[in-house]
Amino acid sequence: MARGGFPGGANMNNMMKQVKKMQEQMEKAQQEIEEREFESTSGGGVVSATVNGKKEVLAIKIDPDVIDPEDGEMLEDLIIAAINDAMKKADEYSGETMGKLTGGLNIPGLM
Repeated sequence: MARGGFPGGANMNNMMKQVKKMQEQMEKAQQEIEEREFESTSGGGVVSATVNGKKEVLAIKIDPDVIDPEDGEMLEDLIIAAINDAMKKADEYSGETMGKLTGGLNIPGLM
């Protein structure tokens, strides 16, 4: 009989150590993702949005020259485009970072 009182006991211990190490790495990566900032612009740079990995909007910057009281809809569209692109960047970074740790496995609840 193998160590640990059952067949494969040593292998099971090694596997559990690897799982724990992977879990620690994933927690560290998730914290880094949440703290990282992602910026995007729209309208040739007249609107910029910054979000973090938790998908919280941190900042919106608008060039005063683009503010037209007659066309608020255009400004709204530029803001939405900048935010959506910044969120997409955050999602892509999160997927790439976690994918490196999981070897491409899709583990529910991680992202």
